[in-house]
Amino acid sequence: MTAEWTPSSWRSKPIAQDVAYPNQEKLDKVLQKISSLPPMVTPSEIERLRYQLGLVQRNEAFLLHAGDCAESFDACTHENISSKIGLILSFSLILIWGARLPVVRVGRIAGQYAKPRSSSTEVINGKEVLSFRGDNVNGLDPNDRNPDPERMLSAYFHSTTTLNYVRGLLNSGFASLHHPRDWSLNHVRSPSLRTEFDKIVEGLSDALDFSRTIGMDASASYEQGGGRGTLGEVDFYTSHEGLMLPFEEALTREFSVPSSLTHRESNFLPSRAEGQTTAARPAPSKKQFYNTGAHFLWIGDRTRQLTHAHIEYFRGIRNPIGCKVGPSMENEELIRLLDIVNPDKEPGRVTLITRYGAKKIDSHLAQHIATVQKAGHPVVWVCDPMHGNTHTAPSGLKTRSFGSIIEELTSCLRIHAACNSRLGGVSLEFTGELNDEGFSVTECVGGSMELSEDELGLRYQSFCDPRLNFEQSLDVAFLLSNHFKQERNEQVKAIRKDQSPARDVLFAELGGRTAAQRV
Repeated sequence: MTAEWTPSSWRSKPIAQDVAYPNQEKLDKVLQKISSLPPMVTPSEIERLRYQLGLVQRNEAFLLHAGDCAESFDACTHENISSKIGLILSFSLILIWGARLPVVRVGRIAGQYAKPRSSSTEVINGKEVLSFRGDNVNGLDPNDRNPDPERMLSAYFHSTTTLNYVRGLLNSGFASLHHPRDWSLNHVRSPSLRTEFDKIVEGLSDALDFSRTIGMDASASYEQGGGRGTLGEVDFYTSHEGLMLPFEEALTREFSVPSSLTHRESNFLPSRAEGQTTAARPAPSKKQFYNTGAHFLWIGDRTRQLTHAHIEYFRGIRNPIGCKVGPSMENEELIRLLDIVNPDKEPGRVTLITRYGAKKIDSHLAQHIATVQKAGHPVVWVCDPMHGNTHTAPSGLKTRSFGSIIEELTSCLRIHAACNSRLGGVSLEFTGELNDEGFSVTECVGGSMELSEDELGLRYQSFCDPRLNFEQSLDVAFLLSNHFKQERNEQVKAIRKDQSPARDVLFAELGGRTAAQRV
């Protein structure tokens, strides 16, 4: 890699998954227009996410990266967006309740319009046509497969519309912990899931009533139109795969690095250990390049070639980035990748999203963890149990088995524990979308609703990869929540038996109080 980097230096490298546009002049005109439009996200928001990912890396928070495999322009409605955010909030509440850790919420939303394909063409009704590459490239209709640059402008405006509505929702009390039933229970058909979620809500209501009684609930005024309180606000970040580099370059802008942590960033969670550093930050006077189309971008398994264009582009932006790590990733290749995109080993900069498949994870994850540990690279480890577990049902529909998803996820937890590491988050393709009758999609088999392959065609709405529906997503949330709750209880039991001087320190880290504090 050359030392010099610019937003366009990727153009000197070979590129995978490129789009061939028939009209270069039209493409240049569209990209010029996008480069003049306002940023969608700000450097301060991006820096806050870097800080919070640093906490995830130190096991002081958990990352939930979730949303659609690929968004569509037609699905940009207030019902669909509200359902997606409601599902993410429900999932994170279940996690927080069991793990007693803050959750960093990063949605695959407001920009996830492009998808990589294994072949540039496909056969439909006996006719070979260009593959569908996502709504910001071409149309799903076989007669609308010519790439059109104007679709990138549509992607920009659909992304800004989505982000604007998400911000409006979260600023108007939608995320308030005073009414979490509004997020989920109208959509959940499973009696057992409703019962489990109700238990959390009842426990939460008791805690809020107690806080209000002793005057600690600062969000009460917010419920009546006052300023936001801790219980009525959440941080929420957007992400997409940085696949279309001309589009990403047009959204890359140079800004001065924000001078200090914002109040909310610095209070997301206090650092427990002296001497621990947060995400490294250049001097405020120094300018950096930010991709202003999303807070977080990731490199896919098909575009992570070390000497190619995508790695060249990603190494120069200030945003926190994700890298997909699959069975084909060699140990040496993984370290070379980290050396390129994070040469200074800055916390919060790189998230490794592993996606091996349930049958291959035992052959690869442990050696990848050991290799990264030996190299001393700070990373957030995230499990993607979706992409390695896709298969085709007899009906011809792509699907995923809930059992395989859970198998990979539980294996990931086990292997990290055996390697003196820790799983920092999950990356899921799920949706809160409902049909006109209020039923969830039927795209993945299994889960508490015991969906079979024969039922996939009932409400199969994805035009790309199969997604977990509302019930299946909450099944995963409860599995993780119960795992972390059990782990926390075991730690507390061990501490109670421990008579060493470190007991009070460990107890405090688990949310308790030291002897001095109790006095």
